[in-house]
Amino acid sequence: MIRELREDDVQVYTELRRESLLESPLAFASSPADDFASSSEAVRDLLRRAPESVIFGAFCPQLIGAVGLYRDRHLKSSHKAHLWGMYVAPGHRRQGVAAELLQAALRHAWTMPGVSWIHLSVSSAAPAARRLYERAGFELWGTEPEGLRHDGQTVVEHHMALRLE
Repeated sequence: MIRELREDDVQVYTELRRESLLESPLAFASSPADDFASSSEAVRDLLRRAPESVIFGAFCPQLIGAVGLYRDRHLKSSHKAHLWGMYVAPGHRRQGVAAELLQAALRHAWTMPGVSWIHLSVSSAAPAARRLYERAGFELWGTEPEGLRHDGQTVVEHHMALRLE
């Protein structure tokens, strides 16, 4: 089941978020040491900004995946929403969970007045995620060489966007 997270989901979400950063360190710009979404209070603040900022969770029955979406806070770029933090626990991958999470986020973006673009970044360490976004219609608009560094390794960050029409 996919649904928007609530305040009573904060603890399980922060645990899943920490797992994602440890399990796939080159797939995320954040690390456990500097991740805002590893703080329960920061996540509560995000959820309080709904519908401008939401996190969707996949439950089976426990939380097994999540993705966030927020509208840009600057007036001049408030026509853009940003997808972030897509993660599905390894034992639940290749079952369509990420696609369902993505569709929930896209449906929500459609309800945000004035939003005409969704932006995201995806690491070259996550090729399956990039394919998922491409299947949903996201297009590459930029590539950042050595976008992320971790333990002596570097990966490219791909910047993608989807126009809501």
